[in-house]
Amino acid sequence: MIERFYPCEMRDSAYEVEYEEFYEKGYRGILFDIDNTLVGHGAEADERAIALVKRLKETGYRICFVSNNKEPRVKSFCDALDAPYVYKAGKPKGDGYSKGLELLSLPKEQVLAIGDQIFTDTWGANRAGITSILVGQLEKKEEIQIILKRRLEYFVKKSYQRKQGRKKHE
Repeated sequence: MIERFYPCEMRDSAYEVEYEEFYEKGYRGILFDIDNTLVGHGAEADERAIALVKRLKETGYRICFVSNNKEPRVKSFCDALDAPYVYKAGKPKGDGYSKGLELLSLPKEQVLAIGDQIFTDTWGANRAGITSILVGQLEKKEEIQIILKRRLEYFVKKSYQRKQGRKKHE
């Protein structure tokens, strides 16, 4: 039961994902979360985010942002990156992911979903049949409802890590 919350992979940061390796495996699109995935909560696109998205586009990836935030916040971030977006995505429901796939014009088997929260980003991607990569949050300071979810996420992460450890020893 808890396995439905497991990411396909975990990384410390969205900036440490081996994107070129995934590209070699046939992935062609990425659905990114924004807040605490690429920048701090509410922050505009910074040099690091801009450089990453530029590099990914040059590699051949199509990029789309899928966020539960309201349009003004998402639009200003994505305008700086010249990227399409889905706002008020309703994650973990699948509608936001479906819209993101439409904007990418790619099948779900060729798309990665990258975010920092298990119960929205990872679970939503898993429910939509998209390869999920859970990344570490950039900032520890968060809204109270997210802090409470993080406490539950701790147990899911520990269970996932134990399972991964068993796989390595088999």
